[in-house]
Amino acid sequence: MKRTRAQESRAAIEKLYITMRHLFMRGSYKPMGVSGESLVSSLLVLSPEIYGLVVDEEKIELDGLLYVMERLPRGIEECRYVRLISREGYEHSDFPTFVPARRKRNCYRVDEEQMYVEMTRGKSDIYDILTHLTFLYIEAEKIRENATDQKGRMNLNWKMLASIVEKERKGEEFDKEAACSYLSHITGRTFDETHNAIEKFDQSSNSNSLFSIIYHLGKLSIDEFVEEKDREISFSATLRERVGHHVYGELWATRIKQVLDENDLLERPIHIISANLHSVVNTIYGHQALGLKSYDEIEKVAMEISTGEKKNYTKEIQNFANINGFIDLPDLSGTNIGAQIIDTAQMSKGSVIPGVSLPKEKKDRPVIVVMDYAFGEQAYECFDELLKPYDKGGKSIPLDVVSASIMGKAGILEGNKGDIMIPSSHVFEGTADNYPLKNELKKNDFEGYDIGVYDGPMITVLGTSLQNKDVLKYFMESSWKACGLEMEGAHYQKAIQSASKIRNSIRKNVKVLYAYYASDNPLETGSTLASGALGMDGVRPTYLITYKILEKIFS
Repeated sequence: MKRTRAQESRAAIEKLYITMRHLFMRGSYKPMGVSGESLVSSLLVLSPEIYGLVVDEEKIELDGLLYVMERLPRGIEECRYVRLISREGYEHSDFPTFVPARRKRNCYRVDEEQMYVEMTRGKSDIYDILTHLTFLYIEAEKIRENATDQKGRMNLNWKMLASIVEKERKGEEFDKEAACSYLSHITGRTFDETHNAIEKFDQSSNSNSLFSIIYHLGKLSIDEFVEEKDREISFSATLRERVGHHVYGELWATRIKQVLDENDLLERPIHIISANLHSVVNTIYGHQALGLKSYDEIEKVAMEISTGEKKNYTKEIQNFANINGFIDLPDLSGTNIGAQIIDTAQMSKGSVIPGVSLPKEKKDRPVIVVMDYAFGEQAYECFDELLKPYDKGGKSIPLDVVSASIMGKAGILEGNKGDIMIPSSHVFEGTADNYPLKNELKKNDFEGYDIGVYDGPMITVLGTSLQNKDVLKYFMESSWKACGLEMEGAHYQKAIQSASKIRNSIRKNVKVLYAYYASDNPLETGSTLASGALGMDGVRPTYLITYKILEKIFS
């Protein structure tokens, strides 16, 4: 019986992860060696939407390249050796440190040939970066082939590109249109496509120019092919030892509980919200500080803050928050997940959002713990540790968690960027782990706001950069009837269920609220994550979901 394309793709995903786990335990591998070729072949079989033209033998995928470079440290294309490490003291060194714009992790340029990348966010983060690196090596091989003739000699376009990169390094002027022409031959793309890509890379604060990236990717490939200077990816012993043991999640959660204890908040009712670190604060304190009397007014101010039109609002809201129960907890653990504590008993106003009053007795007023977005399996690590009782002086103090709310970004399968998804369950891709849930948020909660809302199962995927249309269409059109895909839902729900139903560390009837806004539609060409950030289109669903979460948990 012939396998369907969806079955082949799912098998390729499974093979990718098995290979990655094996290489991680082994400690190192060469991307162009036998082990690396296994990753390359699986990624090519899968052909993820986010990597566009990766299967084309000649054309370089430029949008996918920008997506990847914004999630990797600046200059990684110049490094022959990439080493993934744990937090091992390099933060106290004098090595140049780079933090990618779209993936908050510390990276250290040890010398001209070595880049060390700190991995403190769990297995999902490791799989994510290995997938991105594999894509880079595939494209590097294409660049090498486009830079040489049939006899293996460097062609004129490559030689001219090398001189352009040298001039750029020295800060000298060069003919950008001629340079674009040379680059278009090397990338196999049209002049217009190449010119547009150059401008996009120039606007990125994270990456080097497209000229430099293409040149150095190709150079390392040529050096390996001609001079046998092998590229290598390795994993430190400390990283291999720590992954999966909640080292950073425990540090992160303990600090939050210590601060709750120091402020006599441990025994108060607690609502946990996983979201960004601006919408909850701006919604609550915007209403209180600026006298905003409706959701529409809150949304208008949020838009003005986001466009920079009313920068003074941010300072005004923050100053008011600081004297009305707000505690900021920037991350010190290595998780890269900031947190905030809002003590509603310290508020000078009686309503938390328009029309929703706080209890009169201050001892009954709840505490809100806001945490920034987690990444993949890191959601389980951090939530699992946060929901455990606080150990103090040999005494175990449980947290009175009343609700857990999760707002996140997700890929939508039917709808558009900026629409909202309300999950009825989380289905963990590639496993038998499925998590039905009673979601306190409903589709009809968002009626009348002129925004697309979809409900149904959400697929928790192993990596957003590994999804292709065949797998996603299967989840949408089969009996699963999925409405979207994301990376954390099943991990959050696993932690909540184990804490409430197995460990009995929090109340059994804890309320759960899940809602996602669409950052992309991976089934539509031009609407994948590689097509760019949501920008202002993300402000409205973010604040609307935040408002509805607060409305539910306080009503």
